Amino acid sequence: MKGEIQPPTYFAALLLVSAASHYAYPGRQVVGPSFAYMGLLLVGFGVVLNLWTDSLFKKNRTTVKPQEMPSKLLITGPFRISRHPMYLGMVSILLGEAVFLGSLIAFVFPLIFAILMGLFFIPREEENLERAFGREYVDYKRRVRRWI
Repeated sequence: MKGEIQPPTYFAALLLVSAASHYAYPGRQVVGPSFAYMGLLLVGFGVVLNLWTDSLFKKNRTTVKPQEMPSKLLITGPFRISRHPMYLGMVSILLGEAVFLGSLIAFVFPLIFAILMGLFFIPREEENLERAFGREYVDYKRRVRRWI
């Protein structure tokens, strides 16, 4: 649908709301300062995963938009371990932010993002992929998990 809010918008909004919530309602700290920087590793992993995945979409000239019909089934690179590596990367970044901030409230936002993607985007994407690639996609789906 034209004008539909895309996953990166949900991701960016949740990233900001997570940080704002941490500072507005710091609450209980569940990650100590000595482990907080481990969150940066998760953020880095998520950024690399998203850049790698996006480059594969561009290289193969297929859509990254969940509502559009794909022209090519991607099963190499990060798609060997996850059917939705971009969403996995975004969850990793949100989780990394939560670890870095350390407050309990921040850990809610990666979960919210995963639930939103699972409800509103992943089913449509997988339906489009199955419609476009049939048995090839069904076989791939059987071999590779949705997230990891």
